[in-house]
Amino acid sequence: MKVKFAHTNIIAKDWEKLAQFYINAFGCEPVYPERDLKGAWLDQVTNLKDVQIKGIHLRLPGYTDGPTLELFTYNQQNESNEPSAINNPGFAHIAFLVDDVQLHYNKILEHGGGALGELVEQEIEGVGVLTVAYMRDPEGNIVEILNWK
Repeated sequence: MKVKFAHTNIIAKDWEKLAQFYINAFGCEPVYPERDLKGAWLDQVTNLKDVQIKGIHLRLPGYTDGPTLELFTYNQQNESNEPSAINNPGFAHIAFLVDDVQLHYNKILEHGGGALGELVEQEIEGVGVLTVAYMRDPEGNIVEILNWK
């Protein structure tokens, strides 16, 4: 039996705006076509009536034919203005290994994201020096940026 990771999904309030953030801040690339999904099959799989999903897949940096970040907006979705906490059970964050953490920290801020905590450099015995920051994308999802030396 073969298993291969396919994608991670984020439900966005505005998928187009969030896609631009990940394109500008991390160099993700759109994988076309954009999605505009609806019909009885989608109602069945989501257990929602008259549902429509719009969005796009973004190829993650470092891959030519690899996993994607799937950004979708539902025509009927629960609205919550509460950002997730770093220690809530369930999906916590998406992480990007970067050459320059400070540079990407600034890019996230420049493109509408925010800081969750501080940028920290810490030696982890037996592993190396970790430079890391937890950030938020424009919709409050947590993004980790890190580098090991």
